[in-house]
Amino acid sequence: MVRRATATLVVVVLAVLAGCLGGGGADATTTVEPTVTAAASPTSQSGSPTTAAAAGDVTVEVVEVVDGDTIKVVMPDGARETVRLLGVDTPEVHAENTPDEFEGVPETEAGRACLRAAGENASAYAKSRLADRTVELRYDEKAGERGYYGRLLAYVVVDGAEFNYDLIAEGHARLYESSFEERERYERAERDARERGVGLWSCATEGAAAGGADATTDDGLSVSVIADAPGNDNDNLNEEYVTLRNDGDDSIDLSGWTVSDAAGATYTFAEGTELDPGASLTLHTGSGTDTDEDVYWGRGGAVWNNGGDTVTVRNAAGTEVLSYTYG
Repeated sequence: MVRRATATLVVVVLAVLAGCLGGGGADATTTVEPTVTAAASPTSQSGSPTTAAAAGDVTVEVVEVVDGDTIKVVMPDGARETVRLLGVDTPEVHAENTPDEFEGVPETEAGRACLRAAGENASAYAKSRLADRTVELRYDEKAGERGYYGRLLAYVVVDGAEFNYDLIAEGHARLYESSFEERERYERAERDARERGVGLWSCATEGAAAGGADATTDDGLSVSVIADAPGNDNDNLNEEYVTLRNDGDDSIDLSGWTVSDAAGATYTFAEGTELDPGASLTLHTGSGTDTDEDVYWGRGGAVWNNGGDTVTVRNAAGTEVLSYTYG
């Protein structure tokens, strides 16, 4: 037992001597920090790294699509937030539009009516992509996390696609004049959509400006069309659609009314279909469950030609109510 105790004492003394010889005194103990390998920076659709703030993406549930550029969501902690889509501005559906905010759109009743219809189309597009979906919010360092009204400012990513950018590229929105990381890319997309005259930019073409009244009746019924769905039209039939809007004072009974293209493909509205004042009804080419705001043609392929077509609306007696030619 004495020998074991002596050995232990020797070990302790040697340990103390080793510490003293190291010259570090009580602070000589070296702490080795764990090595952290930095994760690769996430990239945006443009292929460039996202901002530092964008690394804090959050997954949320969409509970309401207010219009084309505003949604309401439930955050991971259960809080409800209103999100203003960053960098984009779609035409108003709950207020009057100001045509001079949209380059080339005439400051006329026809211009305002065209923008209202484009706003309805943008809202329908947003609902088709975002309603009741799980999406990702991506913040932007330049823009900050919240806007003037306390709303979250964010890019909305759905199915791996940046929805804000898609709004611009498809002509559903203009570039919103503000500072944000993706601005240059959005400017290019807006310029391309404007040159093609798609979406709201059809309101700025000579034909739309001069003939916009042809798509609106004296009673306030108007028609608009989105012919070019994202991707292959035949694979995305519900994002090819015609929208009827009633800006008149009385409800319109659409029972037995028809919508047809230049080739004669015809859809007939079911009995009891009503279009109330201030309401719109969107006819999607594909299949789905009819509601007060959306009805479905049930076609197996695209109807509306991207390069140009004519939308003709007739009442139950077969009388032409209005006709709209685009392209």
